[in-house]
Amino acid sequence: MQNFIDAYSWINIRFLLEGLWITIEVSLISIVISFILGTFLGIIRYAKIKYLSAIVGFIIDILRNLPLLLIIFFTYFGLPNIGIKPEIIPAAIMALSIFESAMVAEIVRSGINSIDYGQTEGALANGLTKWQALRIIILPQAIKNMMPALVSQFISLVKDTSLATIIVLPELMYHAQIIYGQNTNYIIPMFVALAVLYFIVCYSLSLFARYLHKHIA
Repeated sequence: MQNFIDAYSWINIRFLLEGLWITIEVSLISIVISFILGTFLGIIRYAKIKYLSAIVGFIIDILRNLPLLLIIFFTYFGLPNIGIKPEIIPAAIMALSIFESAMVAEIVRSGINSIDYGQTEGALANGLTKWQALRIIILPQAIKNMMPALVSQFISLVKDTSLATIIVLPELMYHAQIIYGQNTNYIIPMFVALAVLYFIVCYSLSLFARYLHKHIA
């Protein structure tokens, strides 16, 4: 019990919260970027544009089958070899956004495909163009169907930020490692704290998604 009391000193708690803020910041920026980029790529793949859709699909398939850790390594250690030298936080955001965009693109494509094509035909019959039908009729319905999968993917993104400790991203997991690295008696208390903090963030995200889903419905 004393180990827990000592481990949860205000200095350690504040240090953990500083790491938590970096985790949240990186996660939110990556979520926004990957949602926008992934939606765009998913629509391109769905639209079956000659050559372009096939190329985008090929790139997406490659990214989805690569380990996220490899993409993080390449972004931080590989890009400097071609003259691009991102700082730690931008590198982490770039790697997470690229990987998650590929996942989101497939979710978007599947979500659009889940809408009966008869609705597109009806919209075209009423004078809308194919892109207007997609934007006004199909996509709003598809987003509702995509919501559970998107939430699950973005929750995974929050947890995947811990992989960026490999490039010394000063996020929650990295700060916890520093604390218990100074005193091994703090290992279990830090793991408990990590579990609680990750749960709070991920559960809050799921609650927000439920609210959005209900509002959309």
